[in-house]
Amino acid sequence: MAAASSISDPAYLRARAMETLFERLENLCEGAIAIDRGGRVVYVNEKYLAALGLKHIAEAIGRPIEEIIPNSLMRKVAETGEPILLDIMELGGEQLVVTRMPIEDEHRKVIGAIGFVLYDHLESLKPLLARVSQLESDLRLARRQLSNARAARFTFADFVGVTPGIAQAKELAARAARQSVTVLLTGETGTGKEMLAQAIHNASSRADKPFVSVNVAAIPDTLIESEFFGTVPGAYTGADRKGREGKFRIADGGTLFLDEIGEMPLQLQAKLLRVLQEREIEPLGSDKVSKVDVRVVAATNVDLRKRVSDGAFRADLYYRLNVLSIDLPPLRDCLGDLPEISARLLEDISASGDYVSAKITPSALAALACYDWPGNVRELRNILERALILSDSGRLTGDDFVRILPVGTQTRLAAPVRAAGFVVPYAEAEAEFEKHTLEQALAASNGQISEAAKMLRISRATFYKKLAKFGLAAGPAPV
Repeated sequence: MAAASSISDPAYLRARAMETLFERLENLCEGAIAIDRGGRVVYVNEKYLAALGLKHIAEAIGRPIEEIIPNSLMRKVAETGEPILLDIMELGGEQLVVTRMPIEDEHRKVIGAIGFVLYDHLESLKPLLARVSQLESDLRLARRQLSNARAARFTFADFVGVTPGIAQAKELAARAARQSVTVLLTGETGTGKEMLAQAIHNASSRADKPFVSVNVAAIPDTLIESEFFGTVPGAYTGADRKGREGKFRIADGGTLFLDEIGEMPLQLQAKLLRVLQEREIEPLGSDKVSKVDVRVVAATNVDLRKRVSDGAFRADLYYRLNVLSIDLPPLRDCLGDLPEISARLLEDISASGDYVSAKITPSALAALACYDWPGNVRELRNILERALILSDSGRLTGDDFVRILPVGTQTRLAAPVRAAGFVVPYAEAEAEFEKHTLEQALAASNGQISEAAKMLRISRATFYKKLAKFGLAAGPAPV
């Protein structure tokens, strides 16, 4: 009866289970060693002696574990009570797969640690190691894809133009790239503010870090704080149970581009000012702050100074953002760059579609130069793409754009060549457009023929022939 009651006693069963487990592990493993709380060896089995370079168990008992196994982590397990369930340890030129566990007394107080050598060769673990290697490879790929999704693709080479307004913007942007100062980009919509922001990021020391773009005006007021600063789990009803990282945390180490900053609600402006000053954020629902390292590039198409005077924008935030202000000129003030800008846009459009060898003629450029472009480069790109869709040859002429430019443009195009109340034939109007384009190129290049020809993407010889055709003076022709 006594034996039967012992079998049903939970404490007895637990004790026997532990003894059985130890016995099995000792038999199956390639070595076992135990230490007391002070790190001195209290047990080692005979299997382990050869690997340790010992002949008798007595040689190890009472000695510090590090004298037996250099750089052993057994003492750490005994001191912290935290197991190291699977590890690879090098001993005598061999790589051993080991596990280390704390030893507790009946009061669950840690009194030592025990370690087992599960394998003395890694061959048995090859399938597991291969799986781990595959998982690591998948993780690296996922991180690379995420990084690419946050990468800036434009550089200063994409921001084409040599007219004074664009040249000055690029020069200031290059200076900004060499520092981590806050930058404010101003200019009409469609002038390429995000492109320049990406170029600044790619030319800076942060180029390998994320570039995160946020359109402030596109985020609902109720969500804008969580979008910027993130939330802790359960911050509010309906919030993600896992919490979420805000844009500042995602952009940590890189650049955060805040487009349409003038539309930011007043209550958020104070928090943004604190981030810029203190370089720390406080997620929604949290009482803890954390440091972030983010360069902010803001952009606006409104007059922030007027919004400050109207009380719609904080003056202290405006001064904080306006460390370096760069104004991007409208396209109508950079018509000398129209040939190069159009060519670059056509390259981009052709690369993204099925347009073969798209080309733009001088008459087409002349037609484009007579429009005032309220939508700037963004509108120009749309017009060029629309013309290519409607074109059968991919060779764009003035006729292609007269048909698709907004109503009223045709009148402006014809105005310079009216005679006695009658509009002259289109061939003469086209010639006038071409002459006007040559004159603009000469003006933009200060009379430098090579530079003017480069702007129009034609040879110097062709440029001289066209000057002669229209009786334009530009110095002596080439020999």
